[in-house]
Amino acid sequence: MRGLFARFVITCLAGQAASFTAPLAASGLLDYVGQCVPFARAASGIEIYGDAWTWWEQAGGRYDRGHRPREGSVIVFAKTGRLPLGHVAVVSRVVEQRVLMLTHANWSRQNGERGHAEQDVTLYDVSPHNDWSRVKVWYRDNDGLGGGIYPVKGFIYGGHPSKQLTARNPDYVGALIDAYAPR
Repeated sequence: MRGLFARFVITCLAGQAASFTAPLAASGLLDYVGQCVPFARAASGIEIYGDAWTWWEQAGGRYDRGHRPREGSVIVFAKTGRLPLGHVAVVSRVVEQRVLMLTHANWSRQNGERGHAEQDVTLYDVSPHNDWSRVKVWYRDNDGLGGGIYPVKGFIYGGHPSKQLTARNPDYVGALIDAYAPR
């Protein structure tokens, strides 16, 4: 087993591309430290700006949207009390029907601070109808899935994802253990 559940608060502040010091391509996608919005835009190639929770509506008429994950798509987390500005992340691998890996920024703490990029972390669909409307996310401080369940608006398709989006040999077995091992 990879860890225990914990409650945590995540702030995913919206930002513009100029809010970080170096362009992502120059420093490498995984060297990024900052907010989820500019990271997801750079990692996916989907050109939407503003708070994460607004991406779903903004994508209407500009990008295809749906409720099934595809590699390179952006998953849009709804605005909640724990996610007051929502969250966006990029699907790096689809592992199986209810498990995928995502690459995102500003979720877990690293060296005591938020904002770092994380590659190929587990996302588990816990919705009753397997429609990706409610998910659990791997949280570094637990070394496993966090205790929260997050509502999701859906997936935005059609960008040009970064080649650094996923590792050469992601830990599929670890992702399945995260999702299905009893806690």
